[in-house]
Amino acid sequence: MRGPTRRVVLGALASPLAAPSSTTAIRLGGPVFIKSDDPEVLAREHRRLGYSAAYCPPAEASDTVRIRAIEKAFRAANVVIAEVGAWKNLLDPDPGKRRENFEYVAGRLALAEAVGARCCVDIAGSYNAKVWYGPHPKNFSDEFFEATVENCRRLIDLVKPTRTKFTVEMMGWCLPDGPDSYLRLIRAVDREAFGVHLDVCNGINSPTRYYENSAFIRDCFSKLGRWIVSCHAKDLAWIPEMNVHFVEVIPGRGDIDYRTYLTELSKLTTDAPLMLEHLKTAEEYEEGRNYILKTGRSLGLRFA
Repeated sequence: MRGPTRRVVLGALASPLAAPSSTTAIRLGGPVFIKSDDPEVLAREHRRLGYSAAYCPPAEASDTVRIRAIEKAFRAANVVIAEVGAWKNLLDPDPGKRRENFEYVAGRLALAEAVGARCCVDIAGSYNAKVWYGPHPKNFSDEFFEATVENCRRLIDLVKPTRTKFTVEMMGWCLPDGPDSYLRLIRAVDREAFGVHLDVCNGINSPTRYYENSAFIRDCFSKLGRWIVSCHAKDLAWIPEMNVHFVEVIPGRGDIDYRTYLTELSKLTTDAPLMLEHLKTAEEYEEGRNYILKTGRSLGLRFA
């Protein structure tokens, strides 16, 4: 029995990207460009484009009728609401703006809970007074970390979500900047309703991570997989200059290892959506979508 067992193990090691015998169907999503605010029309358009996940349509947490209509239409089309974006600076150095931003993010978390989105997502913030997501020397400080822990706890304790998670994205110039600092944040926040929104490209902040992004992706899923509730789909290219300059490009035009990304995503026990973002036109989104679908299917992976 020893001989055959050894051959099976070696075969598995030789093909690390082979699809496992049982994988989770990937939910791909992205923006739609149809001019309508009708939830049924929007849901059908997502399915027409091959999407099974969506960004939350415009709504307010207090608009119960619209929220129920969104839930009903998207559920009927088998399209999950992946995320409600917050995108405000919870660490703005101006106290008044910081309070306003916190109230806004709390409202977005309440919307995510009401509509049953997988998450509400923001970044931790920045001490930069001019650019809300910009770099600042204190963005890696203990003060930054502790303030972020407090913000996450306050938001969760205020809204008390049970159907959604509050998440922050990794960023290259603030915490969390990788899986280790994200794991530290999860443990410090210590709330069931705190999850992970994985944006691999945001964590690529050095030549080492760029060239070794396959290993970085596997590290992210290995350490954070149990908390991942949604992901972003982007790609990066390196523009040769006198200093390091990465630029976001359409998936398939850069060097992010989507074979590894999709394989790791399919191993999760939950169908965490993968959302295309930051492209400009419907044609660009079509190109990115087709590349991801082709890559996944070539690996034998399923899409919902």
